[in-house]
Amino acid sequence: MSRVWKWNRPVTVREVLEDLQKERSIAYTTVMTVLDNLHQKGWVRREAEGRAYRYEAVSTRAAYAAALMNDAWSQSDNPAAALVAFFGMMSEEQRQALRDAVRIVQVPETQKPTEPSESAEPPPAEPGEGPERSPENPASAQDHGGR
Repeated sequence: MSRVWKWNRPVTVREVLEDLQKERSIAYTTVMTVLDNLHQKGWVRREAEGRAYRYEAVSTRAAYAAALMNDAWSQSDNPAAALVAFFGMMSEEQRQALRDAVRIVQVPETQKPTEPSESAEPPPAEPGEGPERSPENPASAQDHGGR
């Protein structure tokens, strides 16, 4: 999945194979089997191109990561404690990214842009939203080892 997400376009078994072979020896049939398994599990869609298929991710890495985190958090018997522990594991850079994400999702519907802006900058902080303020409703995101 890492290769499919990295390229962000439909890929062939041959393309993935050639990229992986830069790092290690791997058989065409192994890559073909893994991509077929990912298709069977619904992680990629495929479209025939001649005698081969082109595989494309069904969702983004960020969406997959978010689903994993949401699943883990929802299984906690104490979600608030789980969040506190999770926030405690974060670096300052990760906490800042979290604050930025919370600001983005808290923008009232009438103020949300209809199209993504050219700038990836989050909106400016509201009064009282400094580093000392903890988010009440964090956005979820997760990754599963590149798979």
